[in-house]
Amino acid sequence: MIVVDAADPAATPPQTAKLVNLPNALTVLRLVVVPLFAVLLLQDAGDDHAARYWATLAFGLAIITDRYDGMIARRTGQVTEFGKLADPIADKALTGTALIGLSILHLLPWWVTLAILVREVGVTVLRFWVIRHGVIASSRGGKLKTVVQALAIGLYILPVTGLVADVRWWVMAAAVILTLLTGIDYVYRALSLRRTSARAMQAAAARRAAGTAGGSGARTDTAA
Repeated sequence: MIVVDAADPAATPPQTAKLVNLPNALTVLRLVVVPLFAVLLLQDAGDDHAARYWATLAFGLAIITDRYDGMIARRTGQVTEFGKLADPIADKALTGTALIGLSILHLLPWWVTLAILVREVGVTVLRFWVIRHGVIASSRGGKLKTVVQALAIGLYILPVTGLVADVRWWVMAAAVILTLLTGIDYVYRALSLRRTSARAMQAAAARRAAGTAGGSGARTDTAA
């Protein structure tokens, strides 16, 4: 049985809230920060250390808004369809821009960027695939993945060397492992939801009823 977690923004039913509210404003702000972040990260091909520090600050602030926009929306009854759609888009835009930028600067291998982005895009596609059956709750592993991934990306944005540079490699390795494992778990739970949801059960019952009716009709005709 797939249990819907009320802490998952996508699992919260939209309220009759105004479109213009604080949670949506934070989401839009995160989207606006993305191009500014990209410019700072890529300034002078990554050799501008001051710009890299500002890019780290922008990335950190954007991550914080991601943490609080959903929480505020749920606690104040300001969940909207726009917020449910724009929030994951803003998340993927920020993470994708950071990873692609780091790979362009040759700070992060392209295979790491592709592995993470394929997983993130794949999960988004799965969300749409099962949306008529329900919403899959965010697992503890998924939440841990988000934290470790953000920490790893932040460490790579910083212009660091020595021990910190070595540590960030291990943090990113942990992030990649968590990203892949939680992606596999999400696929399994999506397939389970498609089979066990109330909608799936009703459809299966309808098919069985139709099959029974068809079989009865065939026997009646034969007897006649």
